[in-house]
Amino acid sequence: SVPAGRAPAGSAAPRPAHGEGRVVVPEEVRALLAEGGAPESLAPRVVEALGEGAAEVLRADPWQLLAVAGVRPEQADGFARALLGEEAGPGDARRAVALVVRLLERAALRGDTVQEPAALAEGLARHALPDPQEAVREAVDAGAVLVFEDALDAGPALSAPERGSRQGEEEEAGEEERPVRMLFGLDRYALAEESLADGLARIAGTFDRAPQERAAADTAEAAVESAAQGWSAAAEAAPSPSAKELITAAAGSGLVTHSGGEASRAEVAALVVAARRLGLRAWALTHTDDGRARMTRLVEAVAGPDGTAAAAAATATAAQRSEADGESGTDGQGAEPGAPAGADAGCATVAGTLAGAEGPERDAEGMLAVDLLAVCDAPQLDAEGAAALLESLPDGARLVLSGDPGVLGAAGPGQVFRDLTAARYCPHVASRTPDHGPVGELVSGIGVGELLQVEAPGKEVVIVPVHDAGEAVHRTVQLVADSVPRALGVPTEETQVITPGHSGSAGTRALNAALKERLNPGQGRFAGFDPGDRVAHSPAPGRTEIGTVASADEEGLHLSCHGRTLTVPPDRVPETVRHSWAMTAHQAAGLRWPAAVVVLPGDATEALSREWVYTAFGRGERHLSVVHGAGDALPRAVVSGPAPERVTRLRALLTEAARAAEAARADAVGEAGETGKAGKEDTGFTD
Repeated sequence: SVPAGRAPAGSAAPRPAHGEGRVVVPEEVRALLAEGGAPESLAPRVVEALGEGAAEVLRADPWQLLAVAGVRPEQADGFARALLGEEAGPGDARRAVALVVRLLERAALRGDTVQEPAALAEGLARHALPDPQEAVREAVDAGAVLVFEDALDAGPALSAPERGSRQGEEEEAGEEERPVRMLFGLDRYALAEESLADGLARIAGTFDRAPQERAAADTAEAAVESAAQGWSAAAEAAPSPSAKELITAAAGSGLVTHSGGEASRAEVAALVVAARRLGLRAWALTHTDDGRARMTRLVEAVAGPDGTAAAAAATATAAQRSEADGESGTDGQGAEPGAPAGADAGCATVAGTLAGAEGPERDAEGMLAVDLLAVCDAPQLDAEGAAALLESLPDGARLVLSGDPGVLGAAGPGQVFRDLTAARYCPHVASRTPDHGPVGELVSGIGVGELLQVEAPGKEVVIVPVHDAGEAVHRTVQLVADSVPRALGVPTEETQVITPGHSGSAGTRALNAALKERLNPGQGRFAGFDPGDRVAHSPAPGRTEIGTVASADEEGLHLSCHGRTLTVPPDRVPETVRHSWAMTAHQAAGLRWPAAVVVLPGDATEALSREWVYTAFGRGERHLSVVHGAGDALPRAVVSGPAPERVTRLRALLTEAARAAEAARADAVGEAGETGKAGKEDTGFTD
């Protein structure tokens, strides 16, 4: 790949972390916004995006206003005209660069890390740019955008026979220039994929080192090597065939992928327990606090006196309960006071581990003190998060990325799990353990494009037809507040409503308003919230913490989330806290409840896809009610096929890394052979 440069230093300041307090707005920023006709309420966001020197930045380049969340191109154009007058033309180079960056940022919101030239040109043409191609060149020359050339023939890594055949073909054809694919990206995302690819190559090469290199390995790898002889026994003692396969794969490979439904998490738990019994520092990371609690119960079940697959499954079902209110559940019992839940079992969240709030300790160099790290919910890893995690792994550690490939992808840019498995870069274990019960059978069918009519003698799956959105809201409230608790014994607080979007007559806003009126009526004394309200706190894109409002004062909204209290400052409440009796499927990814009520209103059918239905229907552990007003849009979504792939570079980078590693190994073997041959000649010995 050929990078074109880095974004100009100092062009923007990093956004302060949520919860750091109110933003101090310099007076010159307020004055400049007023001069440009922008609302004063925009000032805090301007300072967050551009830093304290925002006034100087905007005076020199008014279109930098597009870096502020929520600002549209036409608004930035008006701001520029107010400051520059007739100088602010549609072909201004500053405008061109800002629009290219904006299009790439919006592509990142869709999950793409890079864009092809045609897609950029099409987007720029909609903004009246005289020459879209020239605009892209100007953005590259300014250092705001990187350009990459990735080989088009970088398919999946080849097996040994395939490599030999391909080598022969290439020798016959002679040296020909390889076709390339040109891509443009922001350095933040595109370079994260390069860092991630390097990290994956490093971990995958754990067992490719020469004997003399292994002899000088660090403490972590020495521990792994000394425990290697016990892996075979650990695999034989595995609680299920798929767990045995996973343990065997992890024993011989530094990097392994593992896929399966909810039941397959017990296999990850078995791996973590087996590794810990071998004396290794093994941890399991999850996407959410709820996932950590579920993994903790599985690890404790496998590690207990009856460490069998049946025991793990029994624990996973019998202990199913909602911990959304932050007060129920026993995960973390036995840990030191103040220790994160799941610490004793070796379970933590990815976000908490990266932040240093929980999970493995770090050594003097800042690396995680682990020998084996199993990451559940791997499809929720975006490129930046995965790169940060790989950068924290020491040489010699084993990494297992596990997840359900059928769920909605990461909130951030990248498709790490999908690219890694498609590249066939490392051993892959596909679980053969089916999800249990009628809900599991239904969801498994959806995963392969079939909408099955399952037997549900215990009313595990119920379809509630509705004619319009008003009836959908009414029936949803009735199910949550009365029918599910009365008929199934699942408390209201352990039932979650899931709907396609926030807006609309049966979106989260409308449903939460109706559910609040029924379940916790109040005047919304603090920014629309009252003590006892069920809420979702999203401190960053892709992270959702479920809890309840404990209280509120001048410091902010105090939330109880999984046994701990956190405070959201007043100015952060509107953008990070929502009522959560009803959520979207994207918010609910990585979470589970004993019962789920999925609302499919007729005005939201375009939002339905196989991944959406799979994710939403799979949030209920014991019961699923479907408030169905979408007609044949539901079966059409299920048979529509997998979601379109995101535009990324990771797969090509991994394939190139595999080719380079194979070539290096071949060279090493050749050199060893030549050395041996020379030794024989020198001593005069013959065969």
